[in-house]
Amino acid sequence: MDAFTISNIRKGSNWLWVHCSCLYFVSFYGLYLLYKEYNDILLKRIRQLHNLRHQPNQFTVLVREIPFCDEHKARDCCVDHFFSKYHPHSYQSYQILYDGRDLEKLSKQAKSIRNKIANLRHHSLTRKNDAEIGKLKESLLELVRKIQHTQTKEQLQAKEMPVAFVTFKSRWGAALAAQSQQISNPLLWITEMAPEPRDVIWRNLEIPYRYFPLYKVGVYLAVSLLTIFFAVPVTTVQGVAKYDRLKKWFPPATAVQLIPGLKSIVTGFLPSAVLNGFVYVVPFAVIEMAKFAGYVSRSRKDIRACNMVFYFLIGNVFFLSLLSGSLLDQIGEYISHPRDFPGRLASAASAQADFFMTYILTNGLSGFSLEILQPGLLLWDAMKSHTWDRGKKTRPYLNPLPYYRIIPFVALCILIGMVYAVVAPLLLPFLVGYFCLGYVVFINQIQDVYITTYETCGQYWPFIHHYILVAIVIMQVTMIGLFGLKSKPSASLSTIPLLIFTLLFNEYCKARFLPTFFECSVKDARDRDDFDEQTDLLEANLRNAIDAYSPPCLRPPDLEDGESSLLEPLVSSV
Repeated sequence: MDAFTISNIRKGSNWLWVHCSCLYFVSFYGLYLLYKEYNDILLKRIRQLHNLRHQPNQFTVLVREIPFCDEHKARDCCVDHFFSKYHPHSYQSYQILYDGRDLEKLSKQAKSIRNKIANLRHHSLTRKNDAEIGKLKESLLELVRKIQHTQTKEQLQAKEMPVAFVTFKSRWGAALAAQSQQISNPLLWITEMAPEPRDVIWRNLEIPYRYFPLYKVGVYLAVSLLTIFFAVPVTTVQGVAKYDRLKKWFPPATAVQLIPGLKSIVTGFLPSAVLNGFVYVVPFAVIEMAKFAGYVSRSRKDIRACNMVFYFLIGNVFFLSLLSGSLLDQIGEYISHPRDFPGRLASAASAQADFFMTYILTNGLSGFSLEILQPGLLLWDAMKSHTWDRGKKTRPYLNPLPYYRIIPFVALCILIGMVYAVVAPLLLPFLVGYFCLGYVVFINQIQDVYITTYETCGQYWPFIHHYILVAIVIMQVTMIGLFGLKSKPSASLSTIPLLIFTLLFNEYCKARFLPTFFECSVKDARDRDDFDEQTDLLEANLRNAIDAYSPPCLRPPDLEDGESSLLEPLVSSV
């Protein structure tokens, strides 16, 4: 592998200009593809939103920090009065949210009793069990009455939260309300477009808006600590990868030389396999942390988890794998001599090509095999069916696509490919094979294994675009340092304008494309309204939106028994 890297070129050689030309070609072609893809996905997003005109979230606005009405001792009257006055032509209705923790406890108790009744009916038909079933039914009916009483308007009014879903007569009215400041105090009447009903995390709507920054800072601190502590196994793995250092730290390791081929396995395949094993659990830990950040939708939570996992992989898998050694000594050197960072990065990149080639092969062979076989889910299901779920009637289940696990690892491979595209081009065929295999695997998984639990209409793309831009910037910084190491300062200086152009391109894309991915333009909303009016679908889509955001505390619990008819909600949206 070393024979095909840039490290074989003599210092000061003019052949380095060939690599500089390749750097310009790869960078400009990559930026061109990014711009083209951004524009294509934006057009696809607009078409998809047009095709999903029936979705209730296009008519609905999430309103938070609703003030309390002292006159009526409630908040719902404030919502109706405010939007009737300031949005008189477009306002339709509202659904205030309630603190449903008491109802949730009652529903859990009711479901527990229902499960006991089902188990008794399944195991035996004796008179003793019939008597016990009768007692449980009486308890269930008592819980039904409690739930009905708790769902009355008088009881719910005392549990109102400063959050509501407001439905408008048109998408145009919803877009105007969601993207405008309602009053002079920006911390009251905070509006945004509502997520899909199936995408809403109802529990997080109970968190006061002013506490969101604290929740997010807490999660970022937890992920930062995870990143710092994870440096220990990564540096240990890299110690194994370097046999000379391993013999120094652990002298008995010299015994591996006695077994033919064992040294190659220990220093070649084993480090990347162990690293993959450690990293495999990281996305699951991060997604659990993201649950505490207070995001109101699953899609937003998954997107933020993608970001945190990606930067975790950059810090721990890429940079620590490159810059391994005595970690504290390395950090001290980078802090005391920050100008030397590009040169150190370049020197490490050319030296670690073998490790990353093995990492890509290991990740492709083991990762895609695990993705197809799903051994974790199989073991979990087998353990449940033979322990606490033994003998019970189980329901088939499907899982959503784990974006937070897939996207960051693919982005990491793109980063490795971009950095080594000019440093060690022989790595690229292995990367192409990795992506081809991944394409085949995930086409099957998306079509036949995973289900769609929410629709973002392309909102993941701006973050993927950002990941690829980060890869291009790291590639350029690495080449600046590498040209410096090769005593070619003119090539290093010629790369700096390319780096500045890349950063300016990123800012342009943010201004040109990014707002349309997270805001709904008034023109597009009006065009969809006009199309619905021409096809007589506006009223039907509006009726679908009015009752779509009924909170869980107003829904009848799924008891699957004769008593379930008694559990119709007594309060509906206004």
